[in-house]
Amino acid sequence: MNNFYNEILTEHNVRPEFKYDLECPTIQLEGVNPNCGDDIWLNLVMKDGVIQDASFNGDGCAISQASADIMIGMIIGKTKAEALHLSDLFLKMIKGTATDAEVEELEEASALQDISHMPARVKCAVLGWRTLREAIEKLDSEA
Repeated sequence: MNNFYNEILTEHNVRPEFKYDLECPTIQLEGVNPNCGDDIWLNLVMKDGVIQDASFNGDGCAISQASADIMIGMIIGKTKAEALHLSDLFLKMIKGTATDAEVEELEEASALQDISHMPARVKCAVLGWRTLREAIEKLDSEA
């Protein structure tokens, strides 16, 4: 893995900006990766269809923790549709089917692009993104 990208992942793992308890989230959803035991709780504060605030908590490998932290930094202030779009792009990138322009749109999350070459770590990288999608779908089904 490229050193620059490794530094981004290490920074987000060692000093995550969004790993804390969020008071009164609109939705809190647990995401678990049974393969390796990664376990996160995603907290979202939604207002008028926009993610006003978000955080996560939990335990897991450096990749799952860094990926969740990067994701949250990207989705705050976004609409549900914009957040789902980013999630779709992230999953395409991890599957190796994203275009260069799509990868570029992922900004810091593109640091995880090389994970596509490490099948055992893919579920770690997508845990936060998958939990985000499930949380939004759950909110939509309750609306």
